[in-house]
Amino acid sequence: MIPAAINNAVSLIFASVQVLLERCLMNAVTPKRFSIAEYHQLIELGFLTEANHIELIRGELIQMTAKGTPHTVCSSILCRQLDRILGERAVIRGQDPITLPNQSEPEPDFVIARGRDEDYLAHHPYPEDILLVI
Repeated sequence: MIPAAINNAVSLIFASVQVLLERCLMNAVTPKRFSIAEYHQLIELGFLTEANHIELIRGELIQMTAKGTPHTVCSSILCRQLDRILGERAVIRGQDPITLPNQSEPEPDFVIARGRDEDYLAHHPYPEDILLVI
C-alpha cells in the first residue's frame, strides 16, 4: 500500500506536469495572424499566388476549396444577369477581394459595389462601398 504522503506528492507532481504540458501545447499551436499589409507583401513577394486559392480571414491564411462545374456555370449566369440589370449603375465584382476591418480579405462569389471599376484601382472595396455580397 502507498503511503498517503507519497500518493499526495505523486498527485501534485502529476498535476504540475499536466499544467506545464498544457502551457507548452497552447504555445505550440498559436496561429500566426497576418495583417492585410503583410498578406499583400506575401503576394508581392510571390509566396502566395492565385493557384494557391488562399484568402485572408480574420488574420489567418485559409485554403479555399476548388470550384466545381455547377458553381462555375451558376456564377457565369448570375454575372450576366447582374450586368444586364445594373449596367453602369454599380460595379459587379466576381470572386475578387474585398477589404474588411477584421484583418480579412475574402473573395466572395459576387460583390455589388458603389461607383465604377476605376474607383478600385488603389484598393479593394471597403464595407462602406459594398451594396451586396453573395
